[in-house]
Order: sequence, then C-alpha cells, then structure tokens
Amino acid sequence: MTRTITVAHSPDSDDAFMFYALAEGKLDTGDLQYVHQLSDIETLNRRALAGELEVTAVSIHAYAYLARTYALLNSGSSMGDRYGPRLVGLAPKPADPRGAARGCRIAVPGTLTTAYLALRLFQPEFEAVVVPFDQIEARVRRGEVDLGLLIHEGQLTYRDDGFHLWADMGEWWFSETGLPLPLGGNVVRRDLGPKVIAQVARDLKASILYALEHREAALEHAKRFNRGIGDEKTDRFVDMYVNHWTVDYGDRGRQAVRELLRRGHDAGVIPEAVKVEFAG
Repeated sequence: MTRTITVAHSPDSDDAFMFYALAEGKLDTGDLQYVHQLSDIETLNRRALAGELEVTAVSIHAYAYLARTYALLNSGSSMGDRYGPRLVGLAPKPADPRGAARGCRIAVPGTLTTAYLALRLFQPEFEAVVVPFDQIEARVRRGEVDLGLLIHEGQLTYRDDGFHLWADMGEWWFSETGLPLPLGGNVVRRDLGPKVIAQVARDLKASILYALEHREAALEHAKRFNRGIGDEKTDRFVDMYVNHWTVDYGDRGRQAVRELLRRGHDAGVIPEAVKVEFAG
C-alpha cells in the first residue's frame, strides 16, 4: 500500500532546490508518496508545535520546543558558514553596533526563528516587533522600527534597497564559537516509527544529492521561487544554503546545533535544556 507523507517547507529557492527531485518525481520512493505544502518558516514552526506536520522544515531555534515530538533529520540543514541573518538600518553602521542596538525596536521574522535567537544572544536588550519577513524593510523605511533583521533573499538585496549592514549574525556567531550558524533543518515526527523515519531520511538525502548532481535543472525549478532576485542571486543564494552541510550536518554541524541551543538555554531564551537527536 502507498502511504502519503506530507512534507512542508518554505517557498524559497533553496528549499525548492533541495526538494526538487521529490517534488518532480525524480526518485523511486517505494511505498511512500510525498505531498508538498509551502508556507513561511514561522508558520511552519507554529504548525510543528501543534504536531500537525509529518515532515517539515523548521528553525533550529524552534526545534528546542519540538524535540519530544520530532527528530531532527541528518540531511536538509541550512547552515550559515560565516554568514546568516543580517541586522540592517537606514543609518550607517555605528562604531559599536551591539551597544547601539540596545533598547532599539527591531523588526524580526518571528520569535521561533533562529535569526531571533541569534539576535538575542548578540544583544539581549531590545524590543522585538514580529513582522512577516518580506515586510521588514518597509517597516524600517517607514520609521515604525529602528532596525530590521533580514532572512531569505533580503540578505543579498539590502544594499540595493538603501540599507546599511549593522551586524551579520553568522559572522558574529563564528567569531564567538568558530562554528557555522545552524539556521534551519528538517524534522520528522517520531510517531511515524523507525522504518518510515529511516526511509524519509534516505529519500530526503537522495533528493538533495540529486539536485546537486543535476544542478542546472534543479536551479530552473528553484528560480520559480526566487521572489524576483534574478538568476545570478538565486544561484548565489542556493550556494549559500544548499551544500555539503545540507547533505549531512557532520560532526561540526551537529556540534553547532547543540552549542546554539545550549547557549540559548544558558541565556534564558530557551526555557529547558534540549537533547538533540538526529535521524538518518
């Protein structure tokens, strides 16, 4: 019998690239049939909190609240290797951006995002204003907030839009830890059972490898989700977030996940210590 598995992910070019083979039926997935749902990452985080989704992309920060219900798949990470969410403003970068951000109203793309967690570790004292990720620049420009924390394609386009970089969370995290910043990953619901979980893990890894091996076709698919940034920036964005880290976290990537969640707990942002388990 065929079993249908719902896979949810963001409508972004990097996720589209990663899931290309599964979405287009390029793989033999046996008795599992995958149905895709697309939504912004904060919505996926919230739906996972309710246990609605069998397989979904989530923020690594959100995983701190999901670990009892979901296992973290060993493939599918979005890792910022000395780059990541960017804190931007209309004013030029101050001499001490960390100090200057203290007490500011900052537009963030959701309080379960890793971007938010990283910013809290960078500067704990700010007022978070939750804004859909694609409206953050507009809120800053209108003066409704002092600064904005950009994810997705905004990390590449902020200069074109007249903004100044105050701090790159991935670069800051590397300076603190020597590790990449684990932004997102894919999780699988534990109640699917070991056999199905193992096959989901194999299929997701196979999809990522297929995309990397058929890059041109996968990029053509991904360009449909690039929100107008053009082919060159789409290629660059996919390079940033679909790479060897995505195929497998590796020891260093797994260390980065555990360190981020440990520091989040130590700082009081995450209420309970997290035991991270990787599937596949």
